[in-house]
Amino acid sequence: MHPVLVYGASGYSGRLVARELCRLGVRPLLCGRDGRKVAAVADELGLPHRVAAVDDPTALAAAVAEAPVVLNAAGPFSHTTAPLVAACLARGAHYLDIAGEVPAVAALAARHAEARARGVMLLPSVGFDVVPTDCLLAYVARRCPGGRALVTAVSKPLFLSPGSAKTLLEHVDLGVARRQGVVTPLRLGAIERAFDFGDGARSCLNVSFVDVVTAYYTTGIGDVTTFVEATPLLRLLPLGLMLAPWIRSPFGELVGQTLADAIWRDPPGTADTGSYRMTVIAECSDGNGRTVRARLTTPEAYDFTGVTAAAIAARVAAGEVEPGFQTPARLFGADFVLGFAGVRREDCDS
Repeated sequence: MHPVLVYGASGYSGRLVARELCRLGVRPLLCGRDGRKVAAVADELGLPHRVAAVDDPTALAAAVAEAPVVLNAAGPFSHTTAPLVAACLARGAHYLDIAGEVPAVAALAARHAEARARGVMLLPSVGFDVVPTDCLLAYVARRCPGGRALVTAVSKPLFLSPGSAKTLLEHVDLGVARRQGVVTPLRLGAIERAFDFGDGARSCLNVSFVDVVTAYYTTGIGDVTTFVEATPLLRLLPLGLMLAPWIRSPFGELVGQTLADAIWRDPPGTADTGSYRMTVIAECSDGNGRTVRARLTTPEAYDFTGVTAAAIAARVAAGEVEPGFQTPARLFGADFVLGFAGVRREDCDS
C-alpha cells in the first residue's frame, strides 16, 4: 500500500507535487492516462507508477485501491473529478485535488452526505487555488464578527500551464458570484475595481474563482465576489463570451487544445519562478460600514501549489481527516498558510 496516489503526475503541477512529496519523505504512487509520460516522471524520481485513464473504471479502481489518499492533479477537472471520486468512494480512499473550477468543486460539495456516510473526505483545491485565499478569507472573517460579504483579489500569474489554459477556454463564459448563499450568474468582467497589492492601486476584473464555492463552507458568509488583476488577455473576455459556443464545439475544443500545447514550450525553471511573488487581498464587510482587509504574499502560484498540495496530502495520509466535503482553512485553520516558507500576511484596513 502506497501512502498517496498522484493522478496526473506527468502534468506540470503533478510533477511539482510528486517532487515535493518525495522531499517530505513520502513516496507516492504516480498515475495517469499516458503510460509513456508517467513512466518518464516515475523513472526520474525513482517511483512506482500505474496507467489508468479516467474512462477506464477497472484500471482506475485498481490504481485507487493501492493508496488511502488520492490527489488529482489532472485538469480540466470537469473531466477527471467525477470518475476519480466514484473510485475513491467505492474504495474508501480520501480524495484531494488542485481544482480551481466552480462546477467541479460545487459537485463535490453536493456529495458531502454520501462521503461522510462512507468515511471518505473530499478536500478539493489544495493548491494555490484556494489555500491562500481560503485562509485569508477565514482570517478577515474572524476579525469581522457579523461579516456579511467577502471579496478576494489575486495579482496576475506569471504564466498558465496547458491544463490551466484548457480549463480557462472551457469555462470562458462561466461568470458567477455567491449572493445570499446561492451561486448566482455574474458576467465575467462586469465589475472593475482597483486593489492595492502593495505597490499602488491596480485595476482588477471579476472572475469565477472557486472561492465562490469554498469560502461559504469555510466562513458561513453568503456573499462572495472574486477578482483578478486585469491583463490585456483578460480584457478580451467579451470576445470569449461571444465565441463560447464555437469554443465548446468539437472543432473549437481541438483548436483550443492544440493552441494550448503549441504555446507551451519548456516549463519555467526554478530560476525563472523563484523570485516571482503572488499577492492575495481579502475583504470582509459587515453591512454597517465596517470593512476588514488583509493582504498575503506567497511564492509563484504553481510552485506554491506543489508545496501546499504535497503538505496537505502528507497530513491526510498521516490521519488528519474529517469525512465529508471540506475546505483547507476549515480543516487546518486560517493560520495554516503561514506555516509555509515565503508567506507573509499583513492587515491593511483603510
